[in-house]
Amino acid sequence: MSTAAPASRTPRTWPGGRVTFGRVVRSEWIKTVTVPSTIILLAVSFAVMVGLGALVAWGTVELVNDPEAGPPEGVGGPPESLAYDIPASGLPFGQLLIAALAVVLIGSEYTTGMIRSTMVAVPTRIPALLAKTLVIAVISFLLGVLAAFTTYLLAQPILSGADLEFGLGADGVLPSIINTGTVLALIAVMGVGIGGLLRNTAGGVVTLVGALFVLPIIAALLTGLADWVEDAARFLPSAAATQLVATEVQTGQFNQVEGGLILAGWAVVLLAAAMIVIKKRDV
Repeated sequence: MSTAAPASRTPRTWPGGRVTFGRVVRSEWIKTVTVPSTIILLAVSFAVMVGLGALVAWGTVELVNDPEAGPPEGVGGPPESLAYDIPASGLPFGQLLIAALAVVLIGSEYTTGMIRSTMVAVPTRIPALLAKTLVIAVISFLLGVLAAFTTYLLAQPILSGADLEFGLGADGVLPSIINTGTVLALIAVMGVGIGGLLRNTAGGVVTLVGALFVLPIIAALLTGLADWVEDAARFLPSAAATQLVATEVQTGQFNQVEGGLILAGWAVVLLAAAMIVIKKRDV
């Protein structure tokens, strides 16, 4: 009795199964937006930025309506110059939360060991890091622009109490709103870079928060001791971010373009360092 030869098995191939940068980006997008804690943190960032902006608008109206109060120190020109900066006034807290989120997105993968699966799927490694950076940068940019524009809309009825309402065409207002997103995007890139370098969520968050908020305080305390400290402080990320969203350039400060280039320099250097380390070091 003859027996039928077993059917030969050929490996199953999936059409279009090649790893491309677009597919890596899609994978990172899914990983980012499907984590509940990420959505919650983004919502909190938006609420804090808008809420702080509304509070600043209310304080500005109270200040202008108080006949005994003079203009704040270092602020010159008409009262409208105070109002124009309100859409971006929630940026410091937005930076803090986005910085933490960016570090967590990559640091948590090292903590849980998920980074091994990521690097197996993308063995060249660099596209995975760039895709993660692109996703969080785009999300941060959109969040910043939306929060600043919402703050602008919410502030107008509040500012009307002192006849300070203004349009988007006012000097520097629209670029400030857009650059609020630019700042958050660059801070996110810095966060991914530091997270990739340190491979530790807590350490990365502390390092980035220190660079954004602690170093400026130290520089301010040391300004009176040496003239070079004040000049060096202008190159800190937080100072560059402030100039990038400024609607009016104060004497002796960088303009918006220069501030943007400095902040972009920080982001590029940290991301490039992370790329080198991730490429050469074991996961």
